[in-house]
Amino acid sequence: MAYQAEYIWLDGTTPTPLMRSKTKVLGDGKQPPIWGFDGSSTNQATGEHSDCVLRPVFTCPDPLRGGDNILVLADVLNASDMKPHATNTRAACEKVAKKYAKELMIYGIEQEYTMLKADGSPLGFPKDGFPAPQGPYYCGVGTGRVIGREIIEEHTQACIDADLLIEGTNAEVMPGQWEFQIGAADALTVSDHLYVARWLLHRIAEDYDVIISFAAKPVKGVWNGAGAHTNFSTQAMREGYAPIEAACKAIGKRIDAHIKGYGDDIESRLTGAHETAPYNKFSYGVSNRGASIRIPWQVARDGKGYAEDRRPNANSDPYTVTRLILESVCS
Repeated sequence: MAYQAEYIWLDGTTPTPLMRSKTKVLGDGKQPPIWGFDGSSTNQATGEHSDCVLRPVFTCPDPLRGGDNILVLADVLNASDMKPHATNTRAACEKVAKKYAKELMIYGIEQEYTMLKADGSPLGFPKDGFPAPQGPYYCGVGTGRVIGREIIEEHTQACIDADLLIEGTNAEVMPGQWEFQIGAADALTVSDHLYVARWLLHRIAEDYDVIISFAAKPVKGVWNGAGAHTNFSTQAMREGYAPIEAACKAIGKRIDAHIKGYGDDIESRLTGAHETAPYNKFSYGVSNRGASIRIPWQVARDGKGYAEDRRPNANSDPYTVTRLILESVCS
């Protein structure tokens, strides 16, 4: 029996790529092949040389269509030489991951996002003005405090049905803002799973006429921004505390490289307020959500574990974030 394969990839939109997808119908037993698309329509090619190649890198069950249907995450290659396209950040991540494979680095990413109405305002915001100040919304329950839960429930179950490494969800500090967590896994796996989870979130929200925004600061002013806090741990960090502090110090030596790769409009979010550290300064500390990197209290108590880089934006590219952390810690 024929089945549907939904090919998903990242386009060339700047400063933040968009997710694209299209469907290929395959015969019974046939594996998803290399495919192609019109790169001139995705900011990845010119009209004179428009073909780009889709190479499957990760597949999972399609929880929305069900049956034998699958989702296919693909990276983009040049049609001319079959080498990674300039927009293909996965290839760079794969190269670094292979170089430092012996360090056994694993990650967990906390993906925040904001649900928007068609007019661009967050769900839960009145038509004119603002809701009550932040306070009761984080991990809240009840009408007036939490909105959009039906989308969360459907998305969480879809991720479970797709065999993605989803670890949990929670309402965030601003109305209409939520978070889900993916991990723990190596750089490529956690990034692949996160992108498929993002695609599922966009797709499910379509049915509710809701826009999913990964903007760093969806509402200016006294409202929290949206991040993708990235927890990381090498084998050495999981066995002792000194390597955790060494990792933090190593990352602190490359402030500019990390900030440049941690997502668009990061300066508006990393202000030193609203549980952030200033974007142009580096700090780390135990149980400190105002630091660049937080060492959880239980890690300090146990003398081993992991650390959390709190700087990546919600709109950051996980292939780039995980690569940068690998390079800084393991080089």
